[in-house]
Amino acid sequence: MKILLFGKNGQLGWELQRALAPLGELVALSAASTEHHADFARPGGLAATVRALQPDVIVNAVAYTAVDKAESEPALAAALNAEAPRVLAAEAAAAGAWLVHYSTDYVFDGSGSEPRDEHATTGPLSVYGRTKLEGEQHIRASGCRHLILRTSWLYAARGGNFARTMLKLAAERDALNVIDDQFGAPTGADLLADVTAHALRGALADASLGGTYHVVAAGETTWFRYAMLVIDWARAQGLPVRLAPDALRAVPTREFPTPARRPLNSRLATGKLRAAFGLTLPPWQPGVLRMLTEVLQR
Repeated sequence: MKILLFGKNGQLGWELQRALAPLGELVALSAASTEHHADFARPGGLAATVRALQPDVIVNAVAYTAVDKAESEPALAAALNAEAPRVLAAEAAAAGAWLVHYSTDYVFDGSGSEPRDEHATTGPLSVYGRTKLEGEQHIRASGCRHLILRTSWLYAARGGNFARTMLKLAAERDALNVIDDQFGAPTGADLLADVTAHALRGALADASLGGTYHVVAAGETTWFRYAMLVIDWARAQGLPVRLAPDALRAVPTREFPTPARRPLNSRLATGKLRAAFGLTLPPWQPGVLRMLTEVLQR
């Protein structure tokens, strides 16, 4: 079996190279690849790459994720998040290949307080969310065999993330305000990659398992509580923390106006994933602490 992975150098793509390797021959490309076109900003050329490599599985780990910048670059966001998946889905359908694609909690409007399942009504608040939803819709409309995996608050030891930012700010500032009315589950790229490999193996054996699934770590938190965990860990490790214990303050989203609106409720229900593939998703805290340990050791 041949697997074609786009976005090999991203946080998720890096972990997918490890997780997918045991499943078959893996061809991993980035936008800088020269032998085959893999630049999602020019999605028209992707069809030729798929036809040349003739994969059994296409895995798309590329996305435009600069949520605020997307408000001023809607065409580029649409190219990466909507048009490129459309091209890949059309090629997958024509070749009888599987397409694995990643989406986001931002396809929802963030209202309410209950976790949303895969059948919940969508209502994106931003260009980013809208273009990610369009990508999903193109894939479903193509008729290709697919797995669409929605996740939230993705992080990895590789590259920047919220926890790294909190460590830096806690070492530099006397006081810090962090949003406490957005709820979600921090999810590691390593966990998402491992779930991808497991789900893909299952879907290849039973095509009826294709479709859309929510993949997030168990539990929930807010950015404020997430920051508190990170900073408490830093203190326990003897890392430099200038911030006093009572100087981390919880504030509402309205105190941090941004070009793009964020969903307040990013809780995603994972019952469908657990039932289909027999998985138990771990709590979010151990994954974050493991990532912090990896960061400290670098």
